[in-house]
Amino acid sequence: MKPWIVKYAPKCSEDIPQSKPALSLRSFIRGFKTQKKNAVLLYGPSGSCKSCAVHALANELDLEIIEVNASDVRNADQINEKLGNALKQQSLFSQGKIILVDEIDGLSGNKDRGGVPALTKLIANSAFPVVLTANDPFDKKFSSLRTKSLKIEFPGLTHIVIFKILKNICNEEKIKFEDSALKSLARRAGGDLRAAINDLQSLTHSKQLTKESVDSLSERNQIESIETALIKVFKNSDPLIALSAFNNVSLDLDKCLLWIDHNMPYEYTNHSDLSRAFDCISRADVFRGRIRRWQHWHFLAYVNMLLTAGVACAKDKKYKSSIKYEQTRRLLTIWQANMKYAKRKAIAQKIAGKTHCSAKRALQDTLPHIKAIFQNNTAISSKLADEFDFDQDEIDWLKS
Repeated sequence: MKPWIVKYAPKCSEDIPQSKPALSLRSFIRGFKTQKKNAVLLYGPSGSCKSCAVHALANELDLEIIEVNASDVRNADQINEKLGNALKQQSLFSQGKIILVDEIDGLSGNKDRGGVPALTKLIANSAFPVVLTANDPFDKKFSSLRTKSLKIEFPGLTHIVIFKILKNICNEEKIKFEDSALKSLARRAGGDLRAAINDLQSLTHSKQLTKESVDSLSERNQIESIETALIKVFKNSDPLIALSAFNNVSLDLDKCLLWIDHNMPYEYTNHSDLSRAFDCISRADVFRGRIRRWQHWHFLAYVNMLLTAGVACAKDKKYKSSIKYEQTRRLLTIWQANMKYAKRKAIAQKIAGKTHCSAKRALQDTLPHIKAIFQNNTAISSKLADEFDFDQDEIDWLKS
């Protein structure tokens, strides 16, 4: 029997549930020759239609797709072997091609293996659009890939969207179902459409879906979204319920703290409640500092207790208002600030490698002189560009 995730995979852009990011991806691929960057980085949780969007657009635009899973090409030699020729040779079967490097989270960032630097170098010289997918692209080891790529987010799908897709499949397969059972199945998926379709197929051999069959599924571990966890903290006053809020969330407590800190002023409109809640957050931050300074990891239990039960019990009564929880912009602001200096650091590292000094010394002592040469002397600057292997973006930065 053909897997339903293959049978009902989108065939064109109109079939992709994520219409906005799919449109951005389509624009990048169609206008690739005019793009400043050779790669696009699709990021989001598992089952958010990143890979299937690439396949659907390749089918729609009549482009050959060459797919490599990053976990299978973890070092520089393997990446060069698998992708080197594909990025240079013309397609034999269609008018163009897309290079899909799936799940780059599996790439090694270690210098001795060199997977990330090798991929970054290949992208810079690619004659075809390269599409990368990742669950978490903001890992430090991917900094060079981020600067070379256009970033497009594929957020997790809501249970309402998943329910509609599952309902269409049931109608196509002539499966009898209870609405409550199908909605329950959609919620259990935790935004993962692929998992929801696989579960539906496994539960409907008898051509019907009941609440009992859905309840027989074991709970998914990854599954709880941060928004669901925040509801457990903000919308109840039971410390036992609140304590387990972050147990099944894939984020670490540091990021959970930022989510609470950002959304709490919108939730707690009473000043006394807000003051008590922020006091809990500040105490949690004190324990985090002690963990970093003295490695007292048993304090992590206190951090969790203050961020969950502490914040939940800080309010005098539950708030009935419905708040759309949003991710803090603080990390984005920090990342944008880092990106301003990323090119300068990359240039300093190349200089350090050639001049046998530290990157810090190259940044402070050598880079200002090289920048001055590029701004004033074209003949010498071209020789320096060849010597230090500067790419065009780095040359433009030095001349600016």
